[in-house]
Amino acid sequence: MLPDPLLNTATEPFISDNFVLENEPARALYFDYVRDLPIVDYHNHLPPDEIAGDKRYANMTEIWLKGDHYKWRAMRANGVPESLITGDSDDWDKFLAWSKTVPYTMRNPLQHWTQMELKNPFGIDDLLTGDNARYVYDTCNEQLQSHLTARTLLNGYNVQVVCTTDDPTDDLRYHRQYAAEGQALTMYPTFRPDTLLPAHTDAWRQQVAKLTAITGIAVTDLDTLLEALVSRIDAFHELGCRASDHGLERIPPISERTQALERTCVQLLTQAGSPDAHTVDLLQGYVLVELSRQYAKRGWIQQFHLGALRNVNTRLRNRLGVNVGVDSMGDWSQIERLGTFLDTLDRDEQLAKTVLYNLNPADNETFATMVGNFQSGYAQAGSSPGKIQWGSGWWFLDQKDGMEKQLNTLSNMGLMSRFIGMVTDSRSFLSFSRHDYFRRILCNLIGQDIQRGLLPNDLPWLGQMAANISYHNTVDYFGWTIK
Repeated sequence: MLPDPLLNTATEPFISDNFVLENEPARALYFDYVRDLPIVDYHNHLPPDEIAGDKRYANMTEIWLKGDHYKWRAMRANGVPESLITGDSDDWDKFLAWSKTVPYTMRNPLQHWTQMELKNPFGIDDLLTGDNARYVYDTCNEQLQSHLTARTLLNGYNVQVVCTTDDPTDDLRYHRQYAAEGQALTMYPTFRPDTLLPAHTDAWRQQVAKLTAITGIAVTDLDTLLEALVSRIDAFHELGCRASDHGLERIPPISERTQALERTCVQLLTQAGSPDAHTVDLLQGYVLVELSRQYAKRGWIQQFHLGALRNVNTRLRNRLGVNVGVDSMGDWSQIERLGTFLDTLDRDEQLAKTVLYNLNPADNETFATMVGNFQSGYAQAGSSPGKIQWGSGWWFLDQKDGMEKQLNTLSNMGLMSRFIGMVTDSRSFLSFSRHDYFRRILCNLIGQDIQRGLLPNDLPWLGQMAANISYHNTVDYFGWTIK
């Protein structure tokens, strides 16, 4: 049994001003150079309709628990029945079940995230438990119903840019609606064509039908598939999109165009025959390379999230659908195919700025060293600092230990000073505290090195570096003009 008194009776709250900042240099770096910087979140899964419509949330369960597979996994591990997680139980009962779980998240990043999100924006310092759940629920709900909406939350976190993640078949109506308002907070779409990489499935053919409908291009073969995809790239570009994203188990094998690939594409579209799986993989690789050439042509940044083993639990997948918290790290060999892919584009001087994210920490060093192989620019364009980026700790790695390991490895094998910082990779409007979490961890890491004599005690220099990593590098990398 846990003891009762998990209420915050200390004189200083758990999430204090100095949270994570364990030494004086860290505190100086954070407070003087980093804390007040705006946020540019170049990869998230926020619903654009909620930003465009400035959604008002009914209660904390809707904004905090709905769709949050991190919390769902913890609740399942704590023995909470599914009816109180994803089922049709009352919203208050779901919140109470989560509140009772929070004390058991000791040393899980959820403990830190939970308390940081209660403190900002709700101003609650108490440690959440089942005992004070009603007070927390009512206090937060009152603020959600009075003044906290999708946009006021983003503005309160000082967010300047959000890049949502959008399927090519999305009509982008909400991006268009929001852009017409001319708000200071900018929302851009991100092109995520994973569902349209060729596959021998009905789901893929349904996506192709949607692609045909939105472009007016009848997709009957490989040429028309690529033509329709390029048409959507142009539509995204017109609305300010400057980034693509791919979430893949690993980069598919790379192939030149052949008659076999052309025949395979037609077979997949018409369900005439059963192409072998390897040829389908080669077709995916060909389409991916052609898309990447289009990204480079338009000056986009391409992102690759590699290594997720998804939907492992068939029972919950069939009952609840995808993105329900039954995914794991995969252990595929990543680096050889990744190198071939990057080299194929680089040989033709068509390698766009690229951000690579690994999910398995066993790949840290291989990703960090692969990034360094393709940093040089081309004669006609010159070099761009940090052209190829090893992206921030992602998913299972976006916690203190994962971020520290990533920053240490990047420091050893590249230039941490050119790093483009943190993303939320989240569906929640309360998750922007992760940027503050990252900034505190970054400043603490640098501060520790100062104390150990591993870095000079030059706070203006190191403060500027911390500010660059936290904000300025990202703005420069994407080429945004901030309003």
